[in-house]
Amino acid sequence: MAVDSPSKLHPFEERPNKTLLFLAIPVLFSMIAEPLTGLVDTAFVAKIGAEPLSSLGIGTMVFSSVFWIFGFLGIGTQTEVSHALGKGELKRAASLCWLAVAIAIILGIVLAVSVFPVLGYISGIMGADGSVRLLAIDYMKYRLIGAPAVLVTLSCFGSLRGYQDMRTQLYIAVGMNLINVFLDWGFVFGHGPFPQLGVGGAALASSISQWIGAFWSVYVVKRHYGFNIGFSLSDARRLFSIGGDMFVRSGGVCLFLLLCTRFATKAGADSGAAHQAIRQFFVFLALFLDAFAISGQSLVGYFIGSAKKNMARKVALLVCQWSFCTGVLLSLAMYLGQDSVSWLLVPPEAAAVFGPAWLAVTFLQPVNALSFATDGIHSGTGDFHYLRNAMLTAVCVSTVLLLVVDYYKPEHMLFWIWIVAGIWTSIRAMLGMIRIWPGIGQAPLSLRVN
Repeated sequence: MAVDSPSKLHPFEERPNKTLLFLAIPVLFSMIAEPLTGLVDTAFVAKIGAEPLSSLGIGTMVFSSVFWIFGFLGIGTQTEVSHALGKGELKRAASLCWLAVAIAIILGIVLAVSVFPVLGYISGIMGADGSVRLLAIDYMKYRLIGAPAVLVTLSCFGSLRGYQDMRTQLYIAVGMNLINVFLDWGFVFGHGPFPQLGVGGAALASSISQWIGAFWSVYVVKRHYGFNIGFSLSDARRLFSIGGDMFVRSGGVCLFLLLCTRFATKAGADSGAAHQAIRQFFVFLALFLDAFAISGQSLVGYFIGSAKKNMARKVALLVCQWSFCTGVLLSLAMYLGQDSVSWLLVPPEAAAVFGPAWLAVTFLQPVNALSFATDGIHSGTGDFHYLRNAMLTAVCVSTVLLLVVDYYKPEHMLFWIWIVAGIWTSIRAMLGMIRIWPGIGQAPLSLRVN
């Protein structure tokens, strides 16, 4: 459902639940495509041992963190495009798409060139040594090839979501990830004409598929919404202002999650392998839950641009309700599926440390759902300063708790690491909710703020 003009009644105003689901379902499948591929990577690499799997955990954590830092290219573009559409500024909406692509290309090249010389240092910081360190460097080297492509795809997906065109990104995401799975099968094990590259092969497969996805995304945006490079300096400043807030916010997220991975890796290869499996599933569930948040962001942005605050608040309520119920269902599914996940993703020697930590993540999901829902709502209003400050509060509290856990090194340390992660997401959910109800501070959705 692509929206081009606010001149007529938006479908959400007549059929709110149906419209939200119509947007969220394609987002859901496009969002889970990437983490499903990550789970496939994990399953393939798990077959060649705990050390390669531990190195995969380090490499994917580092690059997930780096790409999250540049997430403003998608999130900021989505918000700005949806606001422009709500105001009826169709030419500006198109120019914002290409502004984001231009910035993505420049940042992607700078990222690849600057990170390559310090890969060994990065793997050491993450607690890797010996063969795990060498394998992690090999993985990250191949992933850098696809860095510009990842950022370009992020920007294009943000543009499509701003237009409330959720189906196109689904086709792209599924297509590029099917390619990735096939290349994984070839490069990891050396089937057919492919060389056997082990964990490095999983990275090379990702990079090749990401370049295919980037070219595909650019083509679709040009074909559907035109080519307009008449973007203004003020638009660039606004996007970089969002980028500054999101950079600090994402940096906080990355710091916390990197510390979780570091302490899990320090606890031993078994703990590192179990943590990698749980983290991959946690990312999968987070993006699964983000379907309602991303759809809500576009709707809230559109109604804020159209000056219909009451409709934006209605979107916020429905997004939170649907997200919470989905979180409850996910908890039930995780509880029933523990043995299957352990068999699929965890080496036998790491199964003992996997179980308790998995249960901690299982019962976290309803609160986790609300944290993502409110993130999407506040992104839609453009309340990026508050999102930054809320995240930093959660990260500061949780980092202190992680350091305490690392100092005392309790039994079942991986379990306690994920308990702290639960506190982290609970703080985010609480701060996100009270910004809407009752609306603390200068909240854009507060009835007291005009």
